[in-house]
Amino acid sequence: MRTGGPKNILDTLDRLLPYVGQWNSWRLGSINVAIAARVDELIIFHTDYIADVWNHIVDNQPEVKRLIDIESVQFVQFRAPSISSADYHALAAAMDSGKLFPYIHDRNTRQQIKTRLLIHPGIIPITSRPKILACRVPIAHLKGLTPLEREVLNFVYVICSIMIAMIILVVILWVAWLRKTHPDWINVPNLIVACVSVAVAFIPEVLPVALTASLTISANQMSKNKVLCKSLKTVETLGSVSVICSDKTGTLTQNKMIVTDSAIGGQGFTADKARDTVITGRATSGEMASNAFDQLRSVAGLCNAGEFDAATRSLPLADRKIHGDATDQAVLRFAESLGSVAELKRCWATKFNIAFNSKNKFMIRVLGYTHPDGLSLALPGGTAAIFEHGDMLLTTKGAPETLLDRCTNYTGTSGVALILDNAAREKINSIKDEWSLQGRRVILLAHKAISKTAFKSSSTSSSSFETEVLQQAKSGLTLVGLVAIVDPPRAEIPQVVKTLRVTGICLFMVTGDFALTAQAIARECSIITNPNESIANVSALSREPKQASPFSESSGASSSIVLTGTDLIALSPTQWDTLVSSYNQVVFARTTPEQKLRIVRELQARRHLVAMTGDGVNDAPALRAADIGIPIGGRSDIAVEAADMVLLDSFSSIVEAVRFGMVMFDNLKKTIAYLLPAGSFAEFWPILTNVGFGLPQILSSFLMIIICCFTDCLAATALAYEAPEADVLLRPPRRVGVDRLVDWKLIEQSYGFVGMFETVASFAMLYWYLERNGIAFSALWFSFGQLPEGISPEFYPQKLNEASSIYFVTLVVIQWFNLLAVRTRRLSILQHPPLFHKATRNYYLFPAILFALVMAFFWLYIPSLQSVLGTAEVPVEYWFLPMAFGMGILLLDEGRKFVVRRYPKGMLGGLAW
Repeated sequence: MRTGGPKNILDTLDRLLPYVGQWNSWRLGSINVAIAARVDELIIFHTDYIADVWNHIVDNQPEVKRLIDIESVQFVQFRAPSISSADYHALAAAMDSGKLFPYIHDRNTRQQIKTRLLIHPGIIPITSRPKILACRVPIAHLKGLTPLEREVLNFVYVICSIMIAMIILVVILWVAWLRKTHPDWINVPNLIVACVSVAVAFIPEVLPVALTASLTISANQMSKNKVLCKSLKTVETLGSVSVICSDKTGTLTQNKMIVTDSAIGGQGFTADKARDTVITGRATSGEMASNAFDQLRSVAGLCNAGEFDAATRSLPLADRKIHGDATDQAVLRFAESLGSVAELKRCWATKFNIAFNSKNKFMIRVLGYTHPDGLSLALPGGTAAIFEHGDMLLTTKGAPETLLDRCTNYTGTSGVALILDNAAREKINSIKDEWSLQGRRVILLAHKAISKTAFKSSSTSSSSFETEVLQQAKSGLTLVGLVAIVDPPRAEIPQVVKTLRVTGICLFMVTGDFALTAQAIARECSIITNPNESIANVSALSREPKQASPFSESSGASSSIVLTGTDLIALSPTQWDTLVSSYNQVVFARTTPEQKLRIVRELQARRHLVAMTGDGVNDAPALRAADIGIPIGGRSDIAVEAADMVLLDSFSSIVEAVRFGMVMFDNLKKTIAYLLPAGSFAEFWPILTNVGFGLPQILSSFLMIIICCFTDCLAATALAYEAPEADVLLRPPRRVGVDRLVDWKLIEQSYGFVGMFETVASFAMLYWYLERNGIAFSALWFSFGQLPEGISPEFYPQKLNEASSIYFVTLVVIQWFNLLAVRTRRLSILQHPPLFHKATRNYYLFPAILFALVMAFFWLYIPSLQSVLGTAEVPVEYWFLPMAFGMGILLLDEGRKFVVRRYPKGMLGGLAW
């Protein structure tokens, strides 16, 4: 969009905000931009589907044409290789905050402009040239149907197939027989009405209402347990997952990092000892205790994106608030414990900065000194003596395995730079591995003095300067020291992992930490239970195909494995097959966001339902791609935006989310099992007997709808409050595509047992009533509309209306008992009572029964409705006799459940739904 100036751009964006909402309604995510205060051009980067929606908005919203020059809108396809600019790092720093509100970032440029970046979820803000400060990149493909949606769709296919088959049967009967033999019985309009009645009979109209109500009830119950469902359709998903991929930092751990140890010159110190050494040295000599500690403090304090909050500066160090990520907070607090960081910053000015990112695994900050005192604090004596004005100090901190190979020297305990020979490297690696095995994150700190003549670029804001800085950082670094950071696991995590394992859900750790650190934390969290010598690595994954076996809990060397991001790059499909089928305790270390995304997709490709948990921006792509993404709330708005469900409290809430997902699926099966007998099967038979046997159609289409939408509605919804029959966490998760919401067992129960019983009982009641009133069944059988002998035309329809109402009442009453029976699939009503027992009671059942009674009275006993709807009052005995039938079906089902419990592998056990 080209405009006349910066003011016009801001105004245009503000006026276009209403249309952004319309883009959202097309499920394309939010339209995200990063705007600068001084630009005269804005380009929206997009993917292919954005243009179609944009064109739709333009065509249907004339307001847009008045706001901008439509012809000047540029749609630019995103290309990763085009990203190369120092501006990227400023934008990336804002992105890493993960916040939706405006993030202020100051960067020294030739114009000294403060850039205001508006960061939104789902975007990677990038710039490839100074005037382009906007782009949008979707972080994952739009998701398909959820498991519940697929199950409901499968049920729709089943019920529609039966419905179409029955309509075809009715049409065939009419074409082949009735049209010729009884042409006056059913004409074409009546045939259409009959076909519509079949459709009304088979379609459970109340199911969408009951399903939505059940999901809403379950979502409300989950919210009480600190689990927020962003979409109702994902309520059940977590109850079906077989694998949970979890980020470590902030999810499994407390995200409260503390520096516990440091090492200088191959000699380790606890953080407390380092502080005491510095304090003691100053107290005795009045000078620095050791220049080595000053160099460590300088790199830790200056190469740091954290900032102390001014409002808490007077508080003790442990209580001061620090703005920045957890790692920077820990390192900055450690640096401050060794001496004033503010003093360092007065002596050194930042010239250039490369923010930490998950690919490089390091941060770089280039400094120039502003006061000579800074030289003795940050550099060895010899280097400080020759450091001139205009020279620069490159400081870096990051992963040891990335930076150690770039170091040629190291700072000894005396503060002098020494040659980093093989012996020194081995000693440093030994310290790093020892700390990592203790579950600590190890950070390497290094610096390099660079002459002012080493840089060819005249401006630090140019992209070529960034290239030169990265080149300088590839070699010649001096290793100043190591720091070890501990991030304790959450206290509840081991029990959560054990509970999920009993359920049959595998928890995989996916982290950016060093492999040994990740392995140690995984052991503390009970994700890995085998001894270290039994933990496999990538060499255990053969490239040769072999027979796959399902997940098992066997306690051999084949159950635990630790892989790194580098290992993942080379994994073949066969190795992925082996990994997924043979290992149930898996740790992925040193992974990038792209690799996290790949892990999720590889698991999905092997028919696993995958949940992803995480709380950072780097987790957002995997959160979006997973079958259900679950961040810890309040950590990163981008992660929350990308996810489907949010844990508001802690990771332990996921157990309750799994429980509710399983219970919700069970209760939905009960709801369908309750609705089908009366709302489908028993409604169809009056139509079939009317067409096939010439009997009058006893139940009108209107009363069919009343059963579905009124008398059965609240009862079906009340089943959502049912407690599980047993601890659902003791059984494996549902096998998606195998354990169906509606399978042949449920159809057999609903149609072949309960439905047939209700149909026969209802027919018996209505024809007994007609017999008592002089209309014999034999006179109606194959009558095809002929009036029985001795029956007047006025008397006949009146009695048929009363008989129809009796059929209706019989179904309503028997459904009360079916409601009590369908509450459990295995247990007796005495073992799972609806009253008095706190763990199993469901008080909502009885108001639902009362509501059904009121609805029946409303439609049957109001005179003004009787004449319009063809209903009639029902004699009192026909209210009580169906109760006997209802008690019969309850007792029969109790007997069935007893046999199933006693002989679970018997014939009835195999048929049990």
